[in-house]
Amino acid sequence: MNDNSRKKNKLSITSSVLIGLAAILIGASIFFPWWKMVFYAPQYPEGLNIIVYPNKLAGEIDIINGLNHYIGMSNFGEENFPELAYLVYLIAGLAVLALVTAILRNKKVLYGLISVIALGGLAGILDLHFALQKYGSNLDPKAPIKIDPFVPPIIGENTVANFITHSLLGTGIYFVIAAFILLFIPLWKDRKIK
Repeated sequence: MNDNSRKKNKLSITSSVLIGLAAILIGASIFFPWWKMVFYAPQYPEGLNIIVYPNKLAGEIDIINGLNHYIGMSNFGEENFPELAYLVYLIAGLAVLALVTAILRNKKVLYGLISVIALGGLAGILDLHFALQKYGSNLDPKAPIKIDPFVPPIIGENTVANFITHSLLGTGIYFVIAAFILLFIPLWKDRKIK
């Protein structure tokens, strides 16, 4: 690689700082919820939550499992989501990769980082969709209340019996989205100054 090629692929210090900030946001996202579902019904006007962190589930899961029993839905539980055992390490790995990219200040490495995050995000969306499909489609035919199979949305509203559910992104995933946007700024900025 000659000097012109190296200069062409070298990112500015400002870009390096932006990529470093993206690394911090990705790492910090581990400590915040990434997704949640809120169940509203006349008897639960305040809503019942299933809150998904990268490494655990939180919320009123026992109550929701008790109610889902009536429609024959499997119990929600951390044991049914093996991703929770290793997702934190993947996220931490991405944060480290972003930090290395900030240090190297190489445009080709940044393209690689963006590709890895985009593919990881797509895999995460598909994984969540298939999990929701499994829960909503495999209803016990012996359940006391019969309803048609359904697939809860990843984002949006759904009605099942007298429950209205809202699926929402959590703070952690907004951090990752902000980091992803930050990673594109150096590509635009350093292209403009050539």
